[in-house]
Parts: sequence; structure tokens; C-alpha cells
Amino acid sequence: MSTVTGETVKETAKMAYKSDQGRLARLAAFWSMAALIFYGCVSLRATLSQAFGGALSGAIFSGMKQIPVLGLNLTPALLITAAVLFASLYFLYRWQQTPKVADLLIETESELRKVTWPTVPEAVNSSIVVIACVLFLMAFLAGADYVLGRWTTFILTGGRG
Repeated sequence: MSTVTGETVKETAKMAYKSDQGRLARLAAFWSMAALIFYGCVSLRATLSQAFGGALSGAIFSGMKQIPVLGLNLTPALLITAAVLFASLYFLYRWQQTPKVADLLIETESELRKVTWPTVPEAVNSSIVVIACVLFLMAFLAGADYVLGRWTTFILTGGRG
């Protein structure tokens, strides 16, 4: 049984866990979550700009009201939001490198490589079959509902409905 020294743990913490495996699944998961975090930060900036009576929406420097390339006003709300964005992305990256999550993504990618994907004609034909079955079932249930409703009304009203 081997023992792990503190030095080995520190070295492992610095590098990505199995960085050469599950690369596509990790990229897809990271950028999907990053897009959600970015959307949340945009909403946070709008909320912070209106909070505290608009105190966070004023320019920080009177000489530079906008960031040149981005065209955004340099405000405390923007700085807070940028800090939250970069911290969230860093922690997302670090969370993805934990063994449990990384192993899940590695296994997901390896299982997806085993899948036999349908061709376009197979997908179209399968979709047509599903749509036809749904339409048939919808018509059957609508007809059954109508017939049972009329029958129930006839029974409850004694034929006067």
C-alpha cells in the first residue's frame, strides 16, 4: 500500500486531474456552464446598477467614462460583476478538475464514443413515425374524451343534456 506525501498532494492540486482524458466533455460542460455564469453576471450588473439608489452606476474616473474597446461604462457595478465572473469561472474550472466530476465527464465521453448515431434518413424516418403516432394518439384521446363526456352528460342529466 503506497502512501501519499504532502508534496505529492500539492503537485496533484496544481495540475489538472487526468487532463488528457475527456477533453471534449470537459470543454462542453465548461463552456455551457460559463455561458450561464456570464448571463447571470449580466443580470447582476443590471441589478447592481439600479441598487442603492443608483450609487453603483456612476463612473469611477471622470476622465474615462467608457472602456475603449468594449464601450462599457467603467462603474463600480461593472468591477464587482467582473470580479464575480472571473472568480466563478476559476472555481468552475477547479471544480471540474475534482476527481469525482472529472471521472464522470471522462466516462460520459467514453460512453458517447460507443454510441451508434443514426444517419439523417434514419432520423427523419424515425421522426415521421413519432409524429404520426403522436397525432393518432391525440386524435384517439380527443375522440374518447368527447364520447365519454357526452355519455356522462347523458347519464347525469337523464337524457336531457
